Amino acid sequence: MSNQVLIILEQINEALKTVTTRFEPVINSNYFTDSPEGKEKLDGICMQLIAIGESLKKIDKLTDKKLLQEYSEIDWIGAKGVRDIISHHYFDIDADEIYWICDQQIIPMQLTVEKIISDINAADFPHR
Repeated sequence: MSNQVLIILEQINEALKTVTTRFEPVINSNYFTDSPEGKEKLDGICMQLIAIGESLKKIDKLTDKKLLQEYSEIDWIGAKGVRDIISHHYFDIDADEIYWICDQQIIPMQLTVEKIISDINAADFPHR
């Protein structure tokens, strides 16, 4: 496995941790729309979601779409699609959808990304 893929996975993992941290004070989707602080959180989270989606696309390109499909518990196509929606239709973002993604999808994705990193490191270990 290319070292570049591992670097990208580490970057994705850091971005997922950032989303989790930024999401901590959010109690519901209205938080994102009802205050300046909430709007800043939404902007910051969306920027990380764009970076994650773009990085997933790079991994697909580098692995001929083979690596992520081995971990089918995550909706990788959906994650890349969120990137496209945020990037191209920012003013149409649904705060409820971003809240759901943060509340339901980020931790499972982070755990899976950490497993992929671990699996790659184990496969690259010389004695295996």
